[in-house]
Amino acid sequence: MSSHALKLAVILGSVRQGRFGPVVAQWFLGEARQHGRFDVELIDLAEVPLPLVLPSESPKAAAAYPRPAGMADLTRKLDAADAFVVVTPEYNHSFPASVKSLIDWHFAQWQAKPIGFVSYGGVAGGLRAVEQLRLVFAEMHAVTVRDTVSFHRYPELFDADGRLVDPDGPNGAAKILLDQLAWWGAVLHDARLNSPYSIGV
Repeated sequence: MSSHALKLAVILGSVRQGRFGPVVAQWFLGEARQHGRFDVELIDLAEVPLPLVLPSESPKAAAAYPRPAGMADLTRKLDAADAFVVVTPEYNHSFPASVKSLIDWHFAQWQAKPIGFVSYGGVAGGLRAVEQLRLVFAEMHAVTVRDTVSFHRYPELFDADGRLVDPDGPNGAAKILLDQLAWWGAVLHDARLNSPYSIGV
């Protein structure tokens, strides 16, 4: 199994004004960097162009998908990543349109790579959004890891400086998630090198 530093892209999904997502994302970025197996980069969807109108071609079949020039850096980051974590709120029992747009503009970038989730919300902690994302990423030929980190009633869990009031539980959950991503990330990295993944399109 590969022991090189895996490239982990942490995707901040919320683009809502006054969003809480950056607080959660910054906490998780710290945990991921401390873990020691990852070269970590944040992708903030509020800072990248994701047009709602898609080309007529499907990224599944198009050899050179016609993306806007301003999306090139984003696509390169997704291409380079060995693993992903989506930091998502729950909007109306689902995930933000920004996350779906990111997924729909890409296809091969997700294939045979592991994806983990950090969610936040009310009573459900964003887990309904996560369960729907698992279905979407399965269609992308990605592997979603079993364990997640979820923050139920999140405003009560962080102080005014964005620090967790009681970090032990979330920190432990983050380590489990990162351990799983490290295993799957290394195994699938080697597999893609030794036997490139194909869906037969």
